[in-house]
Amino acid sequence: MEKYKLPVDYTKLPISEKKYVREQYIEEQNGKCYYCGEDLNKPAPKRITDKPINWKLFPSNFLQFPIHLQHNHKTGMTEGAVHNYCNAVMWQYEGK
Repeated sequence: MEKYKLPVDYTKLPISEKKYVREQYIEEQNGKCYYCGEDLNKPAPKRITDKPINWKLFPSNFLQFPIHLQHNHKTGMTEGAVHNYCNAVMWQYEGK
């Protein structure tokens, strides 16, 4: 797998490369979520999933993928790999 110089501009990444950037973040984060710090192979913790999400704000397939590549919506730069639910919390509650 090609190593990327992180962070990278998410808005300029082809879809085919987003997977590899996400996998690199997972490796560099030792399999932990950038947001909550818990294991990405397990669901987001209850302290996160207890926050109600307005799912109408998100694409219908948002939960299809358990791990997302988080990026800053202002700069476009990637920040890390997160649980899908953590990604929703970050966007809805923190504007990330």
